[in-house]
Amino acid sequence: MSPLTVNIILIILGLTPSLVWLYFFARKDCHPEPKNLLAQTFLMGIIISPIAILLQFSFAQLASVLMGISQASTQNTSYFFLWAAAVEEVIKFYAVRMLILRNPEFDEPVDAMIYMITAGLGFAAMENILVMFRIFPDGAQATLATWTLRFTGATLLHALSSGLLGYFLAMSWFFRDHRKKLIFIGLIMATIFHFTFNTFLSVFDNRVTGLIYSTALLLLMAFLVSILFDKIKDRHASTTAGLATVVSNKTINLLR
Repeated sequence: MSPLTVNIILIILGLTPSLVWLYFFARKDCHPEPKNLLAQTFLMGIIISPIAILLQFSFAQLASVLMGISQASTQNTSYFFLWAAAVEEVIKFYAVRMLILRNPEFDEPVDAMIYMITAGLGFAAMENILVMFRIFPDGAQATLATWTLRFTGATLLHALSSGLLGYFLAMSWFFRDHRKKLIFIGLIMATIFHFTFNTFLSVFDNRVTGLIYSTALLLLMAFLVSILFDKIKDRHASTTAGLATVVSNKTINLLR
């Protein structure tokens, strides 16, 4: 195969996990979002990802100087894992903040979860593409094995951590006076989840043990995010129904 063909295949491999998960999560919205806006949000997640990479690289360089260890060793410390998780969650949130929060299409709470997940999957797509190009020289078998692990692991991680933050952003729809506090709590929760996942993959000498723990965490979070989707939709439905009842009663009273 020509180098161009290989590059195209690797890019497609990097994009596919995110697009599959996006299709899955987008179906959670009873009133589907405009495809062009979802595409823009996904693309924004891709575009903004280099900022996270730059901040992580800068932290690793600074920490290696301060701690007197190599940059590679710095990237295996809990400090780096925590910093990396926090940076990525903040970056994904700002992608949605810049593009969506003042958009008229952002017209119901569940949209916050949908768009946060979309931005997270865009971010994951860029990560996947970079990983595919890095691992490809090790051979097709290593590439496919890594692709499978990223499909079921890191890509889903980004979707779920963004969905968790999206839930708190959605809750700020109902408690506007506490919006900043709710978003901050969401960022903390998403960062802890992200940090814990990365730690599980690195802390155990036996890699299989790390995969078991991280997979269990993903399953638990997938269950939780599914519940949060239902909770936010039910809350919005009950609030809307309550407002409709109040308006109806006032109209009847005016007509009497």
